[in-house]
This record gives sequence, C-alpha cells and structure tokens, in this order.
Amino acid sequence: MAYRVAVVGATGAVGREMLKTLAERNFPVSDVIALASGRSAGAQVSFGDSKTLTVQSLEKFDFTGCDFGLFSPGASVSAIHAPRAGAQGCVVIDNTSQFRMDDDVPLVVPEVNPQDLRWFNKRNIIANPNCSTIQMVVALKPLHDEFRIKRVVVSTYQSVSGAGKEAMDELFGHTKSSFVHEQSAPQQFTKEIAFNCIPHIDKFMDDGSTKEEWKMTVETKKILDPSIAVHATCVRVPVFISHGEAVNVAFEKPVTAGEARALLREAPGVEVVDVREDGGYVTQLEATGEDAVFVSRIRKDPTIENGLSFWCVSDNLRKGAALNAVQIAETMIAMGLIGRKAA
Repeated sequence: MAYRVAVVGATGAVGREMLKTLAERNFPVSDVIALASGRSAGAQVSFGDSKTLTVQSLEKFDFTGCDFGLFSPGASVSAIHAPRAGAQGCVVIDNTSQFRMDDDVPLVVPEVNPQDLRWFNKRNIIANPNCSTIQMVVALKPLHDEFRIKRVVVSTYQSVSGAGKEAMDELFGHTKSSFVHEQSAPQQFTKEIAFNCIPHIDKFMDDGSTKEEWKMTVETKKILDPSIAVHATCVRVPVFISHGEAVNVAFEKPVTAGEARALLREAPGVEVVDVREDGGYVTQLEATGEDAVFVSRIRKDPTIENGLSFWCVSDNLRKGAALNAVQIAETMIAMGLIGRKAA
C-alpha cells in the first residue's frame, strides 16, 4: 500500500529536505512529484540516494489523484495553490505561515496534538507550525500535562537557514569578507550577520514585538493551551542550521529539575543531554541533521514560584519543517484518516 505525494517548493532548502526525509523514513510512496515555479521547471532534484526527479511547473499541475501535498513554496504561493490542491482531493500539509491561524485549519505537531488532525477535512489543509514554536512545544508538552504551565518566557537563537538559502549565502559571504577586510552591505538582514546577533526576525508590529515573536505566542496557544501566557524575544544568530532556545517556565504545581528531567527523558521526540559539566549539553552544531529536540541545562528558577529553566535545540529544517510535515502524513495514515491506495 502506498501513496502519491507531491512536494511543492521542491528546489528550496525545505523542499529538498522534505524529499530527503521521505526517502530516509521509507515513507510508502507510489509516486513522488517535485513541483516548483515555472522558472524551475526542468531542474533536477534528488529523491533518495539513487533517484532523480525532474521538477514540474506548479502552475500547470493537477493535484487530482495525489494523496498528500507537502507545501513549502512561500505563503503567497500557498495562498493560491493549497486551496486548489485541497479542492482536488489532495491533503495539503503546508509549511508556510499562510493558514496557521485559520480557525478551519489544524496546526499540528504530532507529538503534541495529533487529535486535531481529525478535523483536517474542513479545508483539506493542515498547517505546519513555525520552526521555533515546534521545538518549544515538543519540550513543553509533557511538562504541561503534569504540572500545568502558566507562563513561558523564551529567548531564541535562530539560524540563518530559517530565512532561506539566500540568507545562508549572505552569512557565508559576509564571514569570508571579514577575513579579507572587505565590506558588503546586508541584503537579507537589517544588519551585518557575520559575528553578530540581530534581535529582529520578520516585521515589527504595533506593540513593538516582531511577527516571529507573535507567532510563537499565538501558535503555542493554538497547539498546546490557550490559557498559557507566552513572551518571546527572537534573535537571528550567525549559525547556518538549527535553532537554540532558552526557555523559562512558571507552573501551577511545584516541580523539581529531577522530575522534569525524568518526564522529558520519556517524552516522544525529545532527547535529554543534561550533565552538569563542561560540554554536558547539546549545541546547534550538534543538533544539525538530527530528528530530535534536544533538551539540556534543566534547572530550578528560584526567583519565581514553581519556576524552571531549560535550553533546547533542534534542526529547524528537519523537525522544524520537513520532518514534522512527514510525521503529520505518517500520523494521518496510522489514525486511518486517509484512504489507502495500492502501489
């Protein structure tokens, strides 16, 4: 039994990672179609170690007969083509921000709220959350279930890959330029990214927060619990792949670091590496290419009642995007929410 899968935005960083993840996890495919804009039609992308796919034009593609559409083409493109694919019977799993806060679209992290997948057919679209939100709620879920979270304060350390391939190229180019005493104006960022941290991701909003910070707040409420208060500060750092987060949590019930550590060790999608010695934690470099959300530096916060702090890192292109999308499709199959078709 197998499924026909279209990957939309197949030439981008996340699209390529989706193709790689489908192959690595032996997702049961009968056919994989790589789609992108008309200007990329005819390009070649890899699927697994030995198969090459020819990119087709998204604009001309008929999604009839496709079981899943894994979308990562940009919000404005998804706004046009995701509803079209859904209307043609394809289940769209959209990685853009376009549908995340739509009341008729479930926003899902399979380890956290798989039950929300049951109402996917309102629009035949499921939204993949923001990468920074995904890794945080995976770590928060088991703690919330046991101790009930009241408030979260998070500071992120987000890699440039979250802003796309051009942003990665800019970090590389600016880093190289600094060693030969050359200067080039930033194009993808508001300031020089090499050897720097920029406390500004996405657009500024009226209250002084950025849209990335707003996303973390509203998405956490939709996925985990609307009663949780969230305050985020999102920072772009000169790292190519993987996001880090320093998370401070206030609970309704008393909690010790040991209790939290034990719960997180058993939580799906989480790996705890928390040794109180030099190097006894996971960094962004080490998380790159891995599937897990890594949690370290778990400790009591004595300045607030029932407070706890921890550090978490995850590959934003994998768990923060491609892997989460593929896991949604896998979960739908396991829950019997999509018809099975013979290969």
